[in-house]
Amino acid sequence: MQPVLPPVRLKELEQLSARAATVIDRLRERVYSPGTSKSLGLRFNVRKAAEMVGRSEKLIRDAEADGRLPPAQKDPNTGRRTGYSLSEINLMREVFGTLPRRDPEDPAMVLAIQNFKGGVGKSTMVCHLAQYLALKGYRVCVIDCDSQASTTSMFGLNPDVDVDEDDDTLYPFFRHGGPTSLNYALRATYWPNIAMIPANLGLYDAEYEFAARMARDQTFVLDRLRTGIETIQDQFDVILMDPPPALGMISLSVLRAANAIVIPAPPNNIDFGSTAHFLKMMGATLQQLAEMGGARDYSFVKILATKMNDTKSAHGAIKRMMEAVFPHDMMQSVLMDSAEIDNAAANLSTVYELTGPATRTETHKRCRAYLDGVNREIEVLIRKTWPSHHAGLRKEGLL
Repeated sequence: MQPVLPPVRLKELEQLSARAATVIDRLRERVYSPGTSKSLGLRFNVRKAAEMVGRSEKLIRDAEADGRLPPAQKDPNTGRRTGYSLSEINLMREVFGTLPRRDPEDPAMVLAIQNFKGGVGKSTMVCHLAQYLALKGYRVCVIDCDSQASTTSMFGLNPDVDVDEDDDTLYPFFRHGGPTSLNYALRATYWPNIAMIPANLGLYDAEYEFAARMARDQTFVLDRLRTGIETIQDQFDVILMDPPPALGMISLSVLRAANAIVIPAPPNNIDFGSTAHFLKMMGATLQQLAEMGGARDYSFVKILATKMNDTKSAHGAIKRMMEAVFPHDMMQSVLMDSAEIDNAAANLSTVYELTGPATRTETHKRCRAYLDGVNREIEVLIRKTWPSHHAGLRKEGLL
């Protein structure tokens, strides 16, 4: 008697894999055009530039007139200013002394956006937070610790082509006898002030190597990433880590390396349950890690409600429950579910990168407002860890 469903053998699985690879190749051909690289098309008019720099339009024009700033670029046909790039905005900040960077005596912020469950908005948060901070003038490093390499793709690198697992990712650093500094893996991005350490599928092999070495050298495994970050942290104000959505050796290394954590958690029963389990596991895991390699304290640990939909009554109910259970640990801001984020991600882009008519829609403005609210709250938390910023925070009524 023939089975109702024929068995799926290795040959059929290979065919499925080949078809999937074809789809991925076509997507990458569209997004990563041959011979080109991703670029940042943002331009800011003089009014927006004055707002970002914290000085008046007149002071900007005066600085251009007296040579402290280069002349503004103009359209040869109309004679109008074409706007300023982010690099030019940062030059203005440097000239006027308004760069918001930490004092060298302040500790670099090493922030993990972490949850052991996938699909909670982790990579979305990492990319948008990095770009928000770069727009503000901070020096940012993004470390992609996830072999799925979503964050790497969002920053314009093709993990299968542009990233060599033996030279460009964390993998060589995790191997026995590897480099002593992470400088080898740092890559500039098309965003001024954002560097990154990319990832690709080869990074997954580090999990096996770490697990095998754990029995022999616990301290090396647990603190290897933290040691590496210490070799590059002087170059940055904020280091953001995007760990894998699983409890593995790399995730444990991220917990040991971070000095602050933001936990994205959508307000639905499954994700909230997963977040509760994550917190329980994190507490137990950190206790065990402390016994092995010393206690690890954090400047802050915050839970962020993501993918919130006000039209779903269940979301509102679970959000209120989250606030009741974690009254001091929930962020005030919420990242709403938005087609704007999804549409941008479909083109391996972010909301902060959109230009032209797309930015004038009400949908975009609402989405941008939610993102800015979340990222501004995290920015303030970061600044509170820097003593040199305390006077400014008090002046702003934030401390």
